[in-house]
Order: sequence, then C-alpha cells, then structure tokens
Amino acid sequence: MNKPEVVMMGLGYIGLPTAALIAQNETYVHGVDINPSIVKIINEGKIHIVEPDLDIAVAKAVRKGYLKADIKPVEANTYLIVVPTPFKAKNEPDISFVEAATKAIIPLLKEGDLYIIESTSPIGTTEKMMSLIYSERPELNEKLYIAYCPERVLPGNVMYELVNNDRVIGGVNEASTEKAIQFYDQFITGDLHRTNARTAEMCKLVENSSRDVQIAFANELSLICDKADINVWELIELANKHPRVNILQPGCGVGGHCIAVDPYFIVSDYPMESQIIGKAREINNYKSFWCAEKIQSTKLQFQLKHGRKPSVALMGLSFKANIDDLRESPAKYIVQKVLQDSNDEEYFIVEPNIESHKVFKLTNYKDAIEKADIIVFLVAHKEFYDLTNLKNKTILDFCGITSKN
Repeated sequence: MNKPEVVMMGLGYIGLPTAALIAQNETYVHGVDINPSIVKIINEGKIHIVEPDLDIAVAKAVRKGYLKADIKPVEANTYLIVVPTPFKAKNEPDISFVEAATKAIIPLLKEGDLYIIESTSPIGTTEKMMSLIYSERPELNEKLYIAYCPERVLPGNVMYELVNNDRVIGGVNEASTEKAIQFYDQFITGDLHRTNARTAEMCKLVENSSRDVQIAFANELSLICDKADINVWELIELANKHPRVNILQPGCGVGGHCIAVDPYFIVSDYPMESQIIGKAREINNYKSFWCAEKIQSTKLQFQLKHGRKPSVALMGLSFKANIDDLRESPAKYIVQKVLQDSNDEEYFIVEPNIESHKVFKLTNYKDAIEKADIIVFLVAHKEFYDLTNLKNKTILDFCGITSKN
C-alpha cells in the first residue's frame, strides 16, 4: 500500500463505511481500531457489521490496496476521528474516546494537515481538542486545519446516504472550513453547508433531539390509547390524513447511538433550558419500562386463565428494523428486564440479524412462533411480516407488525 492520505480513527458503523467510500475513490486510507480481531477481519476483505453493500466496498478496497486496517495510526495528510461518544453516569457525555484518538495522532501531525471530528460531540469539543493539540504541539499553533463534520446516515442505507446526503461542515476558522469542504467534495454529491464548529456540533444534536421529541409524542399517544382502548396505529393513520400532520410510529422506546444518546449532550449542559428535550427522553425511556410491565401482566393473565405458565417469544433485539446494531436498544432492555423478573417460564429470544449473542440463547423466528403461547413483537423486522400462524396466540405488538399485515 502507498503512503496513506487519510487516517480513519475508528472502524465501526460509521468509520468503516466512510473509509470504504474514500478508498473507493482511489484514496489510500489507513483505518485504525483498538480491536485486533476487527483489524484482522477487515484486512481479509471482510466486515464485522451488517450493512448492505459495505461488504462489496470493503472487499474491493482491500483487494486493490486502497484500504488497510491497523491498531495504530500512521502519518497522513487528513485525520478523521470517528469513535464512540457514550455517556457516563447521570447521563453526562463522555468524550474520552475522542480525546484518546486525538492524543494518538498528535505526534504524527505536521503543518498543513487536516483534522476532522465526525463523532457526535458536546458543544465545544472541537475547540477543546484544538487546545489539546496545540498544548502538546505549540509549534503547530494555527498551522493546522481543524473542523467538525457530523454524519447523518440511516443504518441499512449508509453507503448510499454517505454520498448523497447533505453535510454540515464547521471549522474553527474559515480556512479550516474551506479545507474540510475541499476534502469532502471529493466523495460527496450532496450539498456541503458551511458554518462554524460549534454550530455544526449543535446541529447534529438538534437533529436527533428533534426526532426524539417527535417519537416521544407517538409513544405517549400509544400509552394513552392503550388505556382508552383505542388502536393507536389506526388513530395515527387517520390523523396523518390531515395535510399538515405527520405523526411518527410508536415503538418500544428509542435506541441506537444517536437518538437515544444525543439529547443528553444538550440536557447535560443546558438543563434549565432543555425542558421538552429532557421530558422526551423520560417518555421514551419509560415506554420501554412500560412494555416490560405489560409483558409481565400478560403472563399473569395467561396463567390465571389457563392454569399454567406461558411460553413467550420475544421478537427482536436490535434498536431498529433489519439491522444487527444492539446499541442502546430498548428491545434488548425489555428482554433483559423480562428475564430478570421471570418465574421459570420458557422464553424464545429472536433476532434474525445476528447469529449468536453472548448472553441470550437465540431461536429461529419460525420455531419461536410455533412454540410460544405469547408473541411479543419488539422490532419490526421484515421476516416478521410474513408470519401467518398467529391464531390461538396472545399477541403483544409494540411495533405495528399486526396492524400492517
């Protein structure tokens, strides 16, 4: 492989597709991940996550020598930070991974290099990393280009959206913004919108917080409709006939590393100002707890009616349909909660997008449906829409499967 032009710090759900996209454009990419097994898999031209078309892109990039993975960074011209930003206790954001990735490349930086954070970050993170870099490399002060550019892609369609979606790009100064624009313009056909780093950071948080608030409204409706004996799916369909109403679909909560996490980055720094945002988080978290309680009460009703304990199929673990990503998954939380409160019932746990799980014993979805007395739809995977043998089963549908069949 030739001298890398781009170092990608992080080869997860966003870092690897981005690295593959850049490499597809015949740019040499050195991908970095702290997990040696992931590095090994990628260097074999394979992938460790489920994402359509990503396997083809990675295989081709590795075969042609434009993509190589390693556990350590090397010198390049552009450095992208695409690592997780989880939250600590009390829902405070944790930027330690961003800081660690930045520290790893500081010795490699040289005048004229471009440093970009893509990781979702609290407001001011880019400026903090700039201060960190210049504190350790003062001779580079104002001689680097430093910017923030969040991704905004949908799992399951990442390879298309990375290219076609608009991007917001904010530098710590105008020169940095222009340098980052020039970089992304090589790979992206969507519009590139200029701003400053703080606004770009906030933009990412606001986008996902807005979604969280809208989902919270739908989930709150589902709680009200359950008590009022109204079909929430029919209600929303009818309400959406209004030309200016577009209510989202309720679910068993909100998951993933973006919508379930990003609002806390705002609430943590601005607790008094973010009343609606904070309440939406509470509602969506409560919906998962409510679903678990609903399963428990349904089990007791079954036992009282039939004089025996039911077998239960828990359908789905991922945070959204048709992906293998379990991060912050409300379905996974519900399964854990139900199993913790179990009383020797038989459970069949289903997740068609992963082969195995280190905690849960997985069951084929058709076998689970056949054997279970109670069917709990947690995630609307495509496989579940084709199920027809649901007669004489007790159904709990938290994601609208039966309403769409």
